[in-house]
Amino acid sequence: MNTRGLAPHIGRVVTAYESLTPATLAGLVSVYAEDARFIDPFNDVRGHGALRSVFEHMFEALDAPRFQIVDALGDAAQAFLTWDFSFRRRGHDETLTIRGASHLHFDTEGRVTLHRDYWDAAQQVYERVPLLGALLRWLRRRLAAQV
Repeated sequence: MNTRGLAPHIGRVVTAYESLTPATLAGLVSVYAEDARFIDPFNDVRGHGALRSVFEHMFEALDAPRFQIVDALGDAAQAFLTWDFSFRRRGHDETLTIRGASHLHFDTEGRVTLHRDYWDAAQQVYERVPLLGALLRWLRRRLAAQV
């Protein structure tokens, strides 16, 4: 994503995620306040060490994980990012993509103090599990509005 026009602290977050590799993980962690809280459908952690562990696990569990920020907006206090997260499961050739969004809060120095991800784990992950996926797809159809 072109970060021109974004506030510098938001641009740093975008760049850190789009260039994320095991070698650049320290750069990602540095855009967060020391006691920052990170919440997604699988994690609720606080602090640099725990944040680093979440992303180290991602690199251990997945092949070729990559974030692409689709859109970003915000101000000095907060930002909202939409993104695509692409990866391959270990031992599989198919690239999967999760679409989601992040709501970020910043301190007065422009570091992230709260990062909350929003994405549909049931549809984008669990429905791909053979037996569980069939059950969830059936349940989704049953609960859907009949238009």
